[in-house]
Amino acid sequence: MNKKRLYFIDVVRAFAILMMLQGHFIDTLLDVSYRDDSNLAFSIWKYFRGITAPTFFTISGLIFSYLLIKAKRSGDVVYRMKKGFYRGLLLIGIGYLLRAPIFQWLYGDFNSPYFLLVDVLQCIGLSLILVVGIYKLTFKKTLLFSITMCLLGFLIFLTEPLYRYLDLPDVPRVFANWITKDYGSVFNIIPWFGYVAFGAFIATIFYKYLERPKFKLSIILGFVICGFFLILKSGWFLMQLYYITDIELLKDVAYYNYLFTRLGNVFVLFAIFYALEDYIKQPLLLKIGQKTLSIYVIHFIIIYGSFTGVGLHQLIGKTLLPWQAIIGAAIFLSTVCFISFYYVKTNAFVYQHLRRLSDKIRHYKGNLK
Repeated sequence: MNKKRLYFIDVVRAFAILMMLQGHFIDTLLDVSYRDDSNLAFSIWKYFRGITAPTFFTISGLIFSYLLIKAKRSGDVVYRMKKGFYRGLLLIGIGYLLRAPIFQWLYGDFNSPYFLLVDVLQCIGLSLILVVGIYKLTFKKTLLFSITMCLLGFLIFLTEPLYRYLDLPDVPRVFANWITKDYGSVFNIIPWFGYVAFGAFIATIFYKYLERPKFKLSIILGFVICGFFLILKSGWFLMQLYYITDIELLKDVAYYNYLFTRLGNVFVLFAIFYALEDYIKQPLLLKIGQKTLSIYVIHFIIIYGSFTGVGLHQLIGKTLLPWQAIIGAAIFLSTVCFISFYYVKTNAFVYQHLRRLSDKIRHYKGNLK
């Protein structure tokens, strides 16, 4: 095995996608009467479910930016930037495609607002495009890119009260859904790009210091210290800054401090997985971490009924007892991973057809000339 490869990244991605799968399954199918925040088991599940998306966005920013910066050494940075740009477009396209009401369209009904909602894939896709753009604007200088991404992450998190309830009645929904939840979008590009930005910042640290003898111990300690500070003291720190500066925005952030707290959770998870990397880099987990896109697509189709309109959400609804939801989630995770491993080559299939389409367009343009 390549000692310099960051295996913990694939393990973290595997953890995030599996948590996302079970979270979507239980949230979609568990009977409403059992959603009691006073119940310890449900509260723990709900808390860890809240960590899933921040982890997914942060690790996405880390791995993409690390590979982007690392490409400078091999002289492939331009290729990596183009690949990242097209992958971003691909994720945005798949995100919309999964919500496409095909049968409604066949009957001539094109008024479904569900298709225009923005979700995880679209946000990650646009985030990758933004990272490529920022990397180019910083002249491919790692230090400048690092500082920019760190400051951008803080800026997005610290200004969250300004766009928390943003209302854009005059903006077309296809655009408004990216930055407001008014029309039903669960994820918006802000604040979620903030996690990607912090992931990109962490990537620059790995790139700069990975080969240093005591780097692993140092970064693990850094993750633990920063993580627990953000979890336990970030709200207090923001209030101290408010007392000093009298900037009302800092108080507003401190009173609803979920972004920095969740980032702290992510840092602690990174510390745990990186510390245990030699013990948990099992082939199965690594494979799951490398196939997150196909796993996400398959799970979305099964639960929400993409394309057909018939999924577990429509067939079962919120009717399961807790023990049924737990057993069902385990079966669901196993089934989705099995399908992804042995029957579906989502990434390869999509990339192959996009390349064919791109070749045809270039050939067509050549004939026009």
